[in-house]
Amino acid sequence: MNKHLMECLTNPAKHKLLLETIEQGKVTTKELAQKFPDIPQATLYRYLKKMVDQNVLKIAEERPVRGVTEKIYAPNIDLEADIEQLLKDNSGKTYLLLFQQFCLGLMEQFKTYSERDSIDIMGDGSGFRVASFNATNEELTQISREVWKLILPYTENKPTPDRKARSVAVIFTPPTK
Repeated sequence: MNKHLMECLTNPAKHKLLLETIEQGKVTTKELAQKFPDIPQATLYRYLKKMVDQNVLKIAEERPVRGVTEKIYAPNIDLEADIEQLLKDNSGKTYLLLFQQFCLGLMEQFKTYSERDSIDIMGDGSGFRVASFNATNEELTQISREVWKLILPYTENKPTPDRKARSVAVIFTPPTK
């Protein structure tokens, strides 16, 4: 499973499909095609078939729609547990690939935002910064828990005209020597 998961995480299109399926719980090909018009339809079908064959996704349901059978896809993995297992393998190469994919996802969000016709960088509440600090592993764990406790209540908020979807990324770099 690890090599199939890594393939999905490092392929931008498969990564999008996997994350959307995990986020939604169940999705149809039509829903994925509408969400990702940049993925050609033939590629979409090919990737979904391969991801099912590799047990990354499963066909949760099939239903007839206008003379054809519509497949409904669902995740067939526990992404968090599988990534944790990948990290336990302690491979620098795997760790770098995961981090690159993480950064690419963030860059895609900033790219989409910056390509809009009208943006208000300060008013939209976007930004990034780096703060260096010294901490033991125990202190770092405590910081991570505190940040998560701060953000967790907001993850249940529903969108409103004033409340827009946002992402927060916290990166703890490896210690310097």
